[in-house]
Amino acid sequence: MVHVTGEQIRGPYEPGPPGSDEFLELGLLFGLHQAPSLALQTTVPPDSVARDPMPRSNGLVASMERWDERDTGVLRLPSGRLVRGRGLRHPLAPGAPSPSYGIYLLGRQPPAVEWESRWLRWPDFRLPADHAAARAVLTDAWERAAGERVELACGGGRGRTGTALACLAVLDGVPAGEAVAYVRRHYDRHAVETPWQRRYVRRFGAAAGSGAAGAEA
Repeated sequence: MVHVTGEQIRGPYEPGPPGSDEFLELGLLFGLHQAPSLALQTTVPPDSVARDPMPRSNGLVASMERWDERDTGVLRLPSGRLVRGRGLRHPLAPGAPSPSYGIYLLGRQPPAVEWESRWLRWPDFRLPADHAAARAVLTDAWERAAGERVELACGGGRGRTGTALACLAVLDGVPAGEAVAYVRRHYDRHAVETPWQRRYVRRFGAAAGSGAAGAEA
């Protein structure tokens, strides 16, 4: 799992003592029967990255399959890319496919999963702790969605996940001023919950435009 932090983050999340609500919360979010082990805490310093390699088979990435557009939470972008948004408080239906790459938008470090994943520190109802890291992570997600099952998820699957999906829509060519409406129409009508999340999407588009202009120059 990749650990992304910003300069304002003092260090990796340290859960409360065993049995506390703080310690158990992450395990419940991921539908686990036990709380995440203390061994799952990252030991790398802030502003560094640690990646778990993606499982491979016969020298190839193990899963290059795409989502089924009819599956719950799957958003189709104008380019045809498919991305799944999900609320971690709502367990997957039996037999639902697993992602090949997951990005988890949470205030605390989540437990390990069986697929390649990345944690982007993003407190509930707020914005990413590190905007530059968020842009890099979301751009990577958009690129990989062309041939992989990419999942974006937060606690409820609406605010942070909706905001991230709207940013992917901007990267896919949807005008920044229309991206929130696009996600609400095609993913969840309650997506993107706060005014500052909506502003973040608009500014994400402005930054993307300036970046493209600089590249062309």
